[in-house]
Amino acid sequence: MDHSQLITEALSALRPHRAGDRLFGDVASVLVTEAGHHYRGVCIDTPCGTGFCAEHAAVAAMVTAGEYRIAEIVAVWRDEAGRPHVLPPCGRCREFLRRIDDANLDTRVVLGRTRSAPLRDLLPAHAWPEPLEG
Repeated sequence: MDHSQLITEALSALRPHRAGDRLFGDVASVLVTEAGHHYRGVCIDTPCGTGFCAEHAAVAAMVTAGEYRIAEIVAVWRDEAGRPHVLPPCGRCREFLRRIDDANLDTRVVLGRTRSAPLRDLLPAHAWPEPLEG
């Protein structure tokens, strides 16, 4: 499957803005819900750790619209030379996506133009553990 169109959409949402030593909007994310709606978000980096990833912003827009199930998600960034990169979600984002709805374990996480994986593969120990025996 070619993810070029979704990657291009995410790249169009990049709006890097420097404020002092912080950089906002240099990572963008687009998610597609099961209903086919697209939601965008960008990262916000703050000096006190209260910022959030682009995936969080996209999920917040989705939840604000009353949706919870994600079919596909991508995050992108451009390096100093302007070259685009697809970024896998960090561990915090992986768990966040999963917690919004259990069905999101099947979300396709875009990892490149022709690469993706279900969220469950990026969270291999996602099931609640069985009690210890003995």
